[in-house]
Amino acid sequence: MTERPSPSPATTYRDDAFDGRPEPLPPVRFAYDAHTWKEIAHLLLNLPVALVGFVYVTTVLFTGFWLAVTVVGFPLLAVGLMGTRRLGRLERRRARALLGVRIDEPSPLPLRSRNAGFVQKLWMRVKDPVGWRTTLYNFIRLPWGILTFTVTLTSLFVLWPVLPYLARGLTNADRAMVRGLLSPSDELERRIAELESDRGVVVDTAAADLRRIERDLHDGAQARLVNLAMGLGLAKEKLLEDPEYAQAMVAEAHGEVKLALQELRDLARGIHPAVLTDRGLDAALSSVASRCTVPVKVTADLDSRPAAAIEGIAYFTVSELLQNISKHSGARSASVEVWRSGDRLLIQVWDDGRGGARLDGGTGMRGLAERLDAVDGLFVIDSPEGGPTTVTAELPWRDRSAQDARRG
Repeated sequence: MTERPSPSPATTYRDDAFDGRPEPLPPVRFAYDAHTWKEIAHLLLNLPVALVGFVYVTTVLFTGFWLAVTVVGFPLLAVGLMGTRRLGRLERRRARALLGVRIDEPSPLPLRSRNAGFVQKLWMRVKDPVGWRTTLYNFIRLPWGILTFTVTLTSLFVLWPVLPYLARGLTNADRAMVRGLLSPSDELERRIAELESDRGVVVDTAAADLRRIERDLHDGAQARLVNLAMGLGLAKEKLLEDPEYAQAMVAEAHGEVKLALQELRDLARGIHPAVLTDRGLDAALSSVASRCTVPVKVTADLDSRPAAAIEGIAYFTVSELLQNISKHSGARSASVEVWRSGDRLLIQVWDDGRGGARLDGGTGMRGLAERLDAVDGLFVIDSPEGGPTTVTAELPWRDRSAQDARRG
């Protein structure tokens, strides 16, 4: 069994080392050094770059809004905003190369969910705040580009001694604009986009679960109950004519009742097992482990119970992982560990099977990852070819007592 991983804080990956704090403005230099020439080059490039950006965004806005009443208007606007994101990326690179301004790239739109439909993705692109802020940046840059280009070009021939001062002052204004409009917005904006995507995942998952329950009822218990009713009807007709035949039919119907009850129990367990409600996660996981075809050791170190929703997600995550072990792993033994670490509920499922499990290997693992991501959870697979396989899941810990108090 591998050691328990400790939950780690979220990591933000950046192009280079940068602690996120505003950089102090560089001091004024009196000589024409490399930094000054970079600033002059930036100011001279402002006009052609601003002209391209202005023409692009005005074309996008005019075309998109003019055709908004037609079926192609919003798709064109969405594509146009994708282009403004690319313009913003180029401007951040130019500012980094010539002005020394290091700015994180904004978070991408969460469009890779397999449950997100075309209309949902289109709407997310149309209301992309990063795209609209970049559009505003390119819209207001044209007069500024004309001004900086004219002043810099004139100063090269007329105001040569004071050009370093002018270049520093003008580029400081450029730095402020880049930081103000092209920097990533606060964490709230990113979280709003993620939560909107996660809401779609949750809704689609719930709809799929309802369809599965309906299908299981229709093809399983309902079909058995219909056959049972027909059998009992025939037995009633034969009761006086052929009592032995009627008795045999009643016995057969009794067997059908037992099978229907078992299917209903299995279906109820798939919705929300009674043992989970009554006795908690430890007993519920022991119950599901006993049905696994591989011997499973269950260890639960919980001093209290999490909220019912978190408890249910943890149960069904382990249940599906154990089903995968039974069907695909070829393992001889497995283990399940559940424990609390701070404000996180951690789950680790291990088996000594053949390995090779991947998130992109099928819909099962990817679906689990999406479900956990929808509640701010994490899902990590370590499964080299030849095994063993370790799946680690993290869920936010939410106290059941606090949830009950809110309900009361």
